[in-house]
Amino acid sequence: MKIQVKGRNVAVTDALQGYAEEKLARVHRLLQERHIDEVSRVELELTVEKNPSIASPNVAEATIFTRGPVIRAKESSADMYASIDLVADKLQRRVKKYHDKMQHKNLRHAGAKQAPESAQAAADSDEAAAAAEFAAEETLITTDHGRVVKSKQFALKPMSVEEATLQLELVGHDFFMFTNAETDDTNVVYRRRDGHYGLIEPQRG
Repeated sequence: MKIQVKGRNVAVTDALQGYAEEKLARVHRLLQERHIDEVSRVELELTVEKNPSIASPNVAEATIFTRGPVIRAKESSADMYASIDLVADKLQRRVKKYHDKMQHKNLRHAGAKQAPESAQAAADSDEAAAAAEFAAEETLITTDHGRVVKSKQFALKPMSVEEATLQLELVGHDFFMFTNAETDDTNVVYRRRDGHYGLIEPQRG
């Protein structure tokens, strides 16, 4: 597993690098123990906010890229080492939640009529390949009527609505854009205040 640690407004010392790698290695071991998709790389960005009014200026944002889903977490505190602890703990909670949901899904499928083994293996492979790699490139844009602080581009890979809601949870966002595998349309799932999800689809006709 490749771990990349980069800093913004902070120097990534050998001690900080080693501490981050140790914490993220624990998350990787959990992924292996739960037999979750192989991890290709882990990115950790450490940022110190320069605004003196911010009470928790030390920010740690980690992204785990697997063959299937992307798992992301972001935490901040008054101390960078504490922020790394917090983000590692959040990643572990999301890994466990993902594993539990996949176990529940497998049990549900086991109760239904099973496809032939070869066909089921192909379906599982397609499902893993369809999960979105939410790898966003961020740029700064200014406009005449305000300031857009982030612009994100990412591949809209086909997936089911259920897979999109799971990916939404794993990246920790309020909404997630994807290509609906059933309709081939661009859809958006979002988290509602009642704890459920909403789906935005284009109007036809």
